[in-house]
Amino acid sequence: MVVPVNDEAGNIAALVEEIDQALQGKVEFEIVYVDDASADATLQVLTDLARRQPRLRVLRHETNCGQSTAIANGVRHARAPLIATLDGDGQNDPADIPRLWQRWHAERAAGETGPLLLAGWRQQRQDTWLRRLSSRVANGVRAWLLGDATPDTGCGLKMFERDAFLRLPFFDHMHRFMPALMLRQGGRVISVPVSHRPRQRGRSHYGVWNRLWVGIVDIMGVIWLRRRMRLTAVQEMPQPPVPGNAG
Repeated sequence: MVVPVNDEAGNIAALVEEIDQALQGKVEFEIVYVDDASADATLQVLTDLARRQPRLRVLRHETNCGQSTAIANGVRHARAPLIATLDGDGQNDPADIPRLWQRWHAERAAGETGPLLLAGWRQQRQDTWLRRLSSRVANGVRAWLLGDATPDTGCGLKMFERDAFLRLPFFDHMHRFMPALMLRQGGRVISVPVSHRPRQRGRSHYGVWNRLWVGIVDIMGVIWLRRRMRLTAVQEMPQPPVPGNAG
């Protein structure tokens, strides 16, 4: 698990407990929290909790770098080959993680190979009407321009292979474009319905401005990257015999 956080001190203990309950006895796991230079007691809560929770690892940014950098650093420091990400505000339900895990193994058992991204698709959004509207508009614009066929790119609950993620081009806000970037690499994206919960503590860091207008430049950049990507099968040719060696 990789969980990026900024000023989420009030949500940490309950969410770590929920993650532990959801995964305990089902799969081997670690919980990597990345504190993006929080100004509240986030770091103190995490370090205190890590003394009692051996699966919890805590990374700290010296300066605020944003969610994409926090996710990327969490993935780089993670030790597991399969990564699940989760928003730190408690609105994603950790109980959905085992369902993604089962879906992942069902896809692999069916013989599907190559990069795979399971993207959460939030059902019955528990947000304000303005946040729901801004998310709907942002998703619509992305789908129209990028054709990533993903109804909810903003859901923090995702599952992917660590190596596949590290091969993606990195830039600020790239976490919003993971489906398009994974498709660009020749991978597949499957949207999985997940539950959504109201925020109980703290406040959202996102609004209309940073969900849509700031992202227009990023969308243009992703379009540029996609147009310059060339994919082809690679065939290794048999090695010719060494001259003078009759075997």
